[in-house]
Amino acid sequence: MPTWPIQTIRELLEPTLAHMGYDLYAVEQAGSSGRTLRIAIDRPEGVTVGDCERVSKVAGPLLDQADLITGGRYELEVSSPGAERPLRTRADYDRFVGKKVNVRYRVGDSEAVLEGELVAVDDAGVAVQGKRADVHHIPWADIQAARLTVSL
Repeated sequence: MPTWPIQTIRELLEPTLAHMGYDLYAVEQAGSSGRTLRIAIDRPEGVTVGDCERVSKVAGPLLDQADLITGGRYELEVSSPGAERPLRTRADYDRFVGKKVNVRYRVGDSEAVLEGELVAVDDAGVAVQGKRADVHHIPWADIQAARLTVSL
């Protein structure tokens, strides 16, 4: 499987997508043969299929002109981060206060998982209100992973 310069690809696309009003959420090389470039975009009001199409029409020619993807043909996929997106940065946490989250965190030498409403974010960490209305304060250093969750 060829290895593409993902960071360079990110640096190429970010300014143009920012100018279009999108955040470049993720860039990854994927697919069984490694010939798929998967781009996830985001914006505060959400991402539509039309947004993905617009970005694809701009990103494809930029990538082709820069000639960063070696080995011939590749597939370009543009999508949103999804309804159950990972929370990766402080800005992600700030943006989704009031939403339902799933947080995996360290407790001593073990791990715990908490699902509930993200009620606060500050320099110390996050606060999540669990199912019994109890609020758990989790320091940033203890958070292993977090994502939004969807209730149906």
